[in-house]
Amino acid sequence: MFSHIMIGTNNIESSERFYNSVLAVLGINKPVHDINDTGHKRLFYLHDGSVFCITQPINDEPAHAANGSTIGFVCHSPEQVKEFHAVAVANGATSIETPPGLRNTSTGNMHLCYFLDLDGHKICGMCRSE
Repeated sequence: MFSHIMIGTNNIESSERFYNSVLAVLGINKPVHDINDTGHKRLFYLHDGSVFCITQPINDEPAHAANGSTIGFVCHSPEQVKEFHAVAVANGATSIETPPGLRNTSTGNMHLCYFLDLDGHKICGMCRSE
């Protein structure tokens, strides 16, 4: 359904260090670096046909998180959900909502974790239960 998700950052170097550590838990390699035609740095994390991008805002305004938005990453086990969260928090993320664990939701049972990245973007790790 989605080709990519792109978020803005106010510190591309800090974001790269953060996401290199956090996304390594999911087996995602270090990013492809890019500088667009206006000179703004971007990072592209490629994995299983999807792309997660981080950019310096091309309008040169400060980056900020969208209220009400969440970016969810697929985890392959309940243990990986917990590790994803733990590595994020160890690298400067803010843990939010309830601790990582099983949730009974209207769309089924799933293991979830939530945190805010260094720029305040809400990130979720999710593993659906069978």
